[in-house]
Amino acid sequence: MGLLLPVGVGQGHATEPYPSRPVRIIVPYPPGGTTDIVARIIAQQLSEQLGRPFVVDNRAGASGAIGASAVAKSAPDGYTLLMGTANSHGINSALQANLPYDAVKDFAPITVVASTPNVVIVNAKLPVRSLAELLALAKADPGKLNYGSTSPGGSPHMSAELLQAMTGTRMTHVPYKGAAPMLTDLVAGTIQVGFDNLPSSMGMIQSGDVRALAVTTPERWPGTPDLPTVAESGVPEYEVSGWFGLLAPAGTPAAIVERIQAAVVQAVRKPGVQEQFAAAGAKPVADRPEVFARQIAADVERWKKVVETTGVRLE
Repeated sequence: MGLLLPVGVGQGHATEPYPSRPVRIIVPYPPGGTTDIVARIIAQQLSEQLGRPFVVDNRAGASGAIGASAVAKSAPDGYTLLMGTANSHGINSALQANLPYDAVKDFAPITVVASTPNVVIVNAKLPVRSLAELLALAKADPGKLNYGSTSPGGSPHMSAELLQAMTGTRMTHVPYKGAAPMLTDLVAGTIQVGFDNLPSSMGMIQSGDVRALAVTTPERWPGTPDLPTVAESGVPEYEVSGWFGLLAPAGTPAAIVERIQAAVVQAVRKPGVQEQFAAAGAKPVADRPEVFARQIAADVERWKKVVETTGVRLE
């Protein structure tokens, strides 16, 4: 059990060690997806190290905006955290005109927990074995292929839109509320193509239920070294990387932020945790709060430019 540090939650002499009661980690997406997987791995570790339960609370909806907004409006006391993503803290700022929070001003970044590529996958019976073959098929009959994403405006959706914009192809988007229903329809053949975070697709890729064609990161992913990147598959300069990070409401005491960040650093150094992330297709990160803050600001600007380039709008 980790040492409870007196970080001063309270007024005057009424300070309490943190944490002194259970902590909620709000996941702004449904259970079973990559954000949920990463959150549950790190929640278990934080519970063990800090001596109080860290409980995952799924608050799905509006491409992550409902859960993120709930955290932004919570008391800045360290007892309500968010497992944010490149979607909740980058893409949403570009796509949602009336976003109920400011991704930069309304949060205290703690640390990126893990990063992962998105992956282009197809129904196992679709007669394509490479991304180049898929793009050729899409060009031959524009709009005929249906592609699924895990949420409208999410990182997988934007990965697909960017790919189409850069290759002059057109497929029909079928948005889903989470990875599980999208993968179910992909296996059944209701849709032919899927864009997903790698961790939530890893099991079906390994079982052969779906076929992976490429990852979206600029370099091949360590957990799938035989899987090429989109860039090396004929789309130079293409890159989309996903991240999953802990954030607290703005105004959360720095001592609490530092306490949680230090616990995450200790957690991801454990071989067992590294193995869990690797098996899921993710890579542990655990960077500093100020580094995470700069990344969020940069992502907001980057995705605004991508939205301007692609012209994508939420359905």
